[in-house]
Amino acid sequence: MGRAGTTRAGVRDVAARAGVSTQTVSRVINDSPNLRPETRARVEAAMAELGYRVNNAARALGTSTTRTVGVVASDATLWGPGAGIAALDAAAREADRWLATAYADAADPASVTDAAQRLLSQGVDALIVVAAHTATLPALREVAGGTPLAALHTGAGAERQRAGAALAIEHLVAVGHRRIALLAGPADWLEATARDEGAAAALATAGIRPAAMWRGDWSAATGAALAGEVAAAVRREDGPTAVAAANDQMALGLIAGLVAEGLQVPRDVSVTGFDDNADAAFYTPALTTVHVDTAGEARRVVAEALGLPATAEVAEPVLVARASTAAPRG
Repeated sequence: MGRAGTTRAGVRDVAARAGVSTQTVSRVINDSPNLRPETRARVEAAMAELGYRVNNAARALGTSTTRTVGVVASDATLWGPGAGIAALDAAAREADRWLATAYADAADPASVTDAAQRLLSQGVDALIVVAAHTATLPALREVAGGTPLAALHTGAGAERQRAGAALAIEHLVAVGHRRIALLAGPADWLEATARDEGAAAALATAGIRPAAMWRGDWSAATGAALAGEVAAAVRREDGPTAVAAANDQMALGLIAGLVAEGLQVPRDVSVTGFDDNADAAFYTPALTTVHVDTAGEARRVVAEALGLPATAEVAEPVLVARASTAAPRG
């Protein structure tokens, strides 16, 4: 039995090893508060010795919970959603929960509802959405029923997205830019909308209208593909002296494309990003960007979805000034 044999250890085996009843083992498994610490420790030690694994389906029969959080995710190959899923997994484990993830095409409501229904059929305790699009949440509310539903970077999280985008604009204004263009994310993404709103509000506060605006798909490839248009705009006498990109990957592609067009960053045009991904400090030039507390946002959303008390405050976004921004020439 357990690790030493070929038969998987069961509750009775744990009870015998710990010298307690099977009911006591069940209370430990179900995290009952009515246990002496030394008894709990003895049972947990027996579980470890025997290699006992909790059967979530069996536990659900006695507790009406699988201790599993369902995640409906899309675009996971992009840095932002990928980082969000990883942060949610860590936050769920901190809350003694597990993550079950179903992937969907967020632009297709039928794909989203199918992914949610697969998770709901597994008895998940809550649903969390990563990379929510405009149509995602209304579609999910129709199928979630009484299962709690939350989304990363919405609600209070969206406010921090707005605040972060405003920081990038405020930084550019502070170093002297008045002709600022925007490289925005896809219009049907809620995160892109929040970042658009934050940038627009900061420009309005500074008494500035956007010098130009382009939309990309969050990828470095789209930033590079738009570089020709951006370079032509920059070369105009009244063209932008800075571009605020809605994420780091688009900023990376844009900088590479501008260099290929014969422009230098920041000599000819400053560029900012958003996310402060792990590579941002190593771009050429190092990217000025906005750092957001994705780990803290994941903890907030997990706690909200499960009805748990918040364990810590989410840090506010921070502008990280690096070499890709400077005062405009002239």
